[in-house]
Amino acid sequence: MSGGVDSSVAAALLLDDGYDVIGLTMRLWDGEEVNGECQESACCSASAVEDAKYVCYKLGIEHFVMDFRREFEENVIDYFVYEYKNGRTPNPCIACNKSLKFDAMLKKAELLGADYVATGHYAKVELDENSGRYLLKRAAACAKDQTYALYSLSQEQLSKTLMPLGRLENKDETRQIAEERGLITAKKPDSMEICFVPDKDYASFIERRTGDGDIPGNFVDINGNVLGEHRGIVHYTVGQRKGLGVTFGKPMFVLRIDAEKNEVVLGEKGTEFSDTLVADRLNFITFDKLTEPIRVAAKVRYSAKEAEATVEPLENGKAKVTFDTPQRAVTPGQAVVFYEIGGDKVIGGGIIE
Repeated sequence: MSGGVDSSVAAALLLDDGYDVIGLTMRLWDGEEVNGECQESACCSASAVEDAKYVCYKLGIEHFVMDFRREFEENVIDYFVYEYKNGRTPNPCIACNKSLKFDAMLKKAELLGADYVATGHYAKVELDENSGRYLLKRAAACAKDQTYALYSLSQEQLSKTLMPLGRLENKDETRQIAEERGLITAKKPDSMEICFVPDKDYASFIERRTGDGDIPGNFVDINGNVLGEHRGIVHYTVGQRKGLGVTFGKPMFVLRIDAEKNEVVLGEKGTEFSDTLVADRLNFITFDKLTEPIRVAAKVRYSAKEAEATVEPLENGKAKVTFDTPQRAVTPGQAVVFYEIGGDKVIGGGIIE
């Protein structure tokens, strides 16, 4: 329970369904001091913990706070910094789900005698009686669907996961339930930023974590011709057009970041599209292993529209994804997630290499 409306209502719905429920808040990060002010995490600040505690009191359930700061540091923050320093754009929410919420927290919950971990994610988990496999499916509230960030869950994790908000039609229904229950989180705004970088200044956060200042390098075109000087690769991501810090007389887009050469490769409008990618660290939900080409609807980022593609196995457990229509800003470090065409099942996904 993060202290937000979604996890609050998830707990309430589970009680309605007849479950014995306890509330568990994860202490992930203490925040840091920036310019004399403490920046706290949006999901585990003192006020968020108090909100979660009050909701549990209102619902008549026990509330626990558990310390996961070391696990969060190692599996989320260190990963986030490492990826940016190496020219990739990470997705810390996926890392947190895989390593913290559905691994470390699940183990602690089992020690408390719990059978399941439940979260306020908008997604569905169902058992397919025919295959005996647990499936991850899109939420009824399509606009809030969060399956993109959950593709990496294993069969073991899915078998012990409940997501009661998956059946709600929209976020308004969630807030209405919270209001009817008299929960103080009913009107609490959604948290949109990465929880440990609330000011969205990733470059400054990384500099404070590593002690390394910006290392300027060259903007180059696809032929290696120098176009200007960049501030440091952590300031850029694939597909970026604004905020490059240099004017070129025409719109230029970040096509690639070469950490080894400390170069940012730029191209004109239209060159930011790709029709193929290679993905690594694959996880499949509807089957164990990719052994032959399959057709899917794929997303290359959370906000992207799905696009039909063919996924085929490569050596070393990787996969090649070939899109029917080129996709904008295919970004190394982000996830590519596969859905069934015309359906609601998540087939699996991986990290764009």
